Amino acid sequence: MGFNCGIVGLPNVGKSTLFNALTATAAADAANYPFCTIEPNTGQVTVPDPRLEKLAALAGSDRIVPTHLEFVDIAGLVAGASRGEGLGNQFLGHIRAVDAIVHVLRCFEDDDVTHVAGLVDPVADAQVVDTELMLADLESLERRAEGLTKRARGADREAAATLALAERAIAVLRDGTPARALDLGALEKPLFRALQLLTAKPVLYVCNVDEGAAKGGNAMTEAVAAMAATQGAGMVIISAAIEAEVAELGDAKERAAFLAEMGLEEPGLNRLIREGYRLLGLITFFTAAPNETRAWTVPAGTRAPQAAGCIHTDFERGFIAADTIGFDDYVALGGEQAAKAAGKMRTEGKDYVLAEADVIEFKFNV
Repeated sequence: MGFNCGIVGLPNVGKSTLFNALTATAAADAANYPFCTIEPNTGQVTVPDPRLEKLAALAGSDRIVPTHLEFVDIAGLVAGASRGEGLGNQFLGHIRAVDAIVHVLRCFEDDDVTHVAGLVDPVADAQVVDTELMLADLESLERRAEGLTKRARGADREAAATLALAERAIAVLRDGTPARALDLGALEKPLFRALQLLTAKPVLYVCNVDEGAAKGGNAMTEAVAAMAATQGAGMVIISAAIEAEVAELGDAKERAAFLAEMGLEEPGLNRLIREGYRLLGLITFFTAAPNETRAWTVPAGTRAPQAAGCIHTDFERGFIAADTIGFDDYVALGGEQAAKAAGKMRTEGKDYVLAEADVIEFKFNV
């Protein structure tokens, strides 16, 4: 199954530069003028996970296969996008197609890089995009409410429940608050997802800073952090310029030396990828065998048969059991056989909900 994060923001904030570094390609044009990116660019990104090396060493694996996320570089939004300004309707459609939003904010001064508003203010920039997404959601819900009202009058219970939820969302949006702020019951969540609201998507703010602020941030990133805290959103600080240079270095030692010079322990993109993973509510489980050690991505709350189906549909269809060892036990005891001998291998059934870092061998019969 695929999981993707859409990279959004105003024009000229560094979205495409960040995407190119993230995917180590030149897939996205990067230039100093608005709407340089028209069609969204898509790239698969490896999720960094040092646990794989430990598991592979113990399992004697021939190869390591990490898990991936997909990032989508979406063209810059402008004020009025919900009314079609700057080809806004097209871009809003691209945002609707992703699972989560990575919102890039310019947090650096540079007279050589144009700002569409003529003033660098990342909080104001965030509000421009948030407003356009909320206006688009309002328009969508108000249109849908008319049809739902007619169906609800005809004793359609699902329509009545959806209408009540839509009316709550409309009230929140009119108050200037994203729809994700709604407190939902378990039965409401599927109906809410079906509304496909832009402001229901989880958000990660990425503060694009100059090289000097890459380690500790600056006054602008502090303002963004305060804003993110009020929204329950995530925030990371990255210098797209540094990340672009790191991406061009082919040797791992060169990359490490360059980062050390900048006072950084790892690429900022690693933090971004991990935050994207967390943002989507994902967990990792592992399979470890002599042929390969592999990481797999599933949503938190996934049961064993559905996790098995990520490997092959036959595994889910013929699921019998899942022999499971916690990562810490697997490593501390020295591998599968030692963990089994110590009583740390559990045989789990179809109702088992996976935990983060489970090491699993699925039993199936087709």
